[in-house]
Amino acid sequence: MTQDPVPGLLARATRRLAEEFAALPEVAETSPDDAQLAAMANVLELTAHRLGDNYPYFHPLYAGQMLKPPHPLARAAYALAMSINPNNHARDGGRASSIMEIEAVAAIAAMFGWAQSGYLGHLTSSGTLANLEALWAAGQIAPGRRIVGSEQAHYTHQRISAVLKLPYSSVPSDNSGRMSLEALETELRKGDVGTVVVTLGTTAIGAVDSLDQVMALRSRYDFRVHVDAAYGGYFRLISDRLDEPARRAYAAIHQADSIVVDPHKHGLQPYGCGCVLFRDPGVGRFYKHDSPYTYFTSKELHLGEISLECSRAGAAAVALWATQQLLPLTPDGEFARGLASGRRAALELDRRLREDHGRWVEPLLSGPPELDIVVWKLKAEAPQRASALAQQIFAACGTRNLHLALVQLPEDWFRRTDAGVPHSGSELVTCLRSVLMKPEHEAWLDRIWQEYVAASQEVLGE
Repeated sequence: MTQDPVPGLLARATRRLAEEFAALPEVAETSPDDAQLAAMANVLELTAHRLGDNYPYFHPLYAGQMLKPPHPLARAAYALAMSINPNNHARDGGRASSIMEIEAVAAIAAMFGWAQSGYLGHLTSSGTLANLEALWAAGQIAPGRRIVGSEQAHYTHQRISAVLKLPYSSVPSDNSGRMSLEALETELRKGDVGTVVVTLGTTAIGAVDSLDQVMALRSRYDFRVHVDAAYGGYFRLISDRLDEPARRAYAAIHQADSIVVDPHKHGLQPYGCGCVLFRDPGVGRFYKHDSPYTYFTSKELHLGEISLECSRAGAAAVALWATQQLLPLTPDGEFARGLASGRRAALELDRRLREDHGRWVEPLLSGPPELDIVVWKLKAEAPQRASALAQQIFAACGTRNLHLALVQLPEDWFRRTDAGVPHSGSELVTCLRSVLMKPEHEAWLDRIWQEYVAASQEVLGE
């Protein structure tokens, strides 16, 4: 591991934070003695040893799941805030961190084209909780009406709908991984759909549903649109560098009724940090409640008054605010350049698989990745054999410290069929998957390719 800048950053900031409270009366010294410090050091060494039983998520050779380390500033700001341990349920428990949350969320809302005062939003402990709040509000607005989403939407939508006792239906996807608009309209004609979940960046392949065309359907049908951009939301900053279908989808995101994005994915934040936004601030009426012991220190809105969660880590808001101060969410900034770097790495890996490695693999017929996730199937006479080869190469890569992921996809996504035709019960095949979400992946792509080719040759005997 490289030298960690966080201890140095924290030392200076900790002194400054102490100065902020210098007017308080002194408290008798309670610092641990040498024996206690030694005991804590021993436990931390044991902790470090236990944490070694992990994949190296921080390293560029980890190119598997949607995991990357938080920015050093985010880690330092989070740790600094923990010396106060604010609770952003109310300003009583997190005065500064509540304001920082409001400012950080405003920057995210602006990224999606929403005016600073024309929305309602807050952070959550996860993307799951953020999606739950969005579907809960949808159920309040249209009680009993169905929620529908692509079969490639995150499984959490179906589970959340069950928790909320709202009917849910999956809509078939085409073999580009996008929700089939024809199948969606078939559901809309039934007249009982209240909300359509549109995914910008599916978990499996990073597919971008055709949000612009879903919006066009609202001229004929009455329904809400919830955009699950937990993974792909930040690509709004570089949408002009995406392919045309994705560009059109991101251009329509400001028309959505609600949006979810996860700062703990591309936003460089520690887990867990999700964010939910509502275009109409009037949804705040559904959160209304009375509390006999909070909300008294300020006449301004308390975040607990617009959130289903009560206690929420103020440190998460502090970390996000600090990161966005250093790396503003602008299309021409360093943060956006990092997203573009990961996407270039994904496009290059996909190109090599198609052009240089085509005798061994079958890439997606729909074309290059829409965001920064690459998937490919091994060539074999049967899906079962292709799945076995993928698992063997996955393991062989691991022995070379290259960590990929596995994903099960419909086999006909790799067949010569019309990319716009919904698949119907195609057999699933296990494929290899790489999420190239770290900016460093671009510089390391040659090494990633080298290790992948060596592992493939070992397994395939070539």
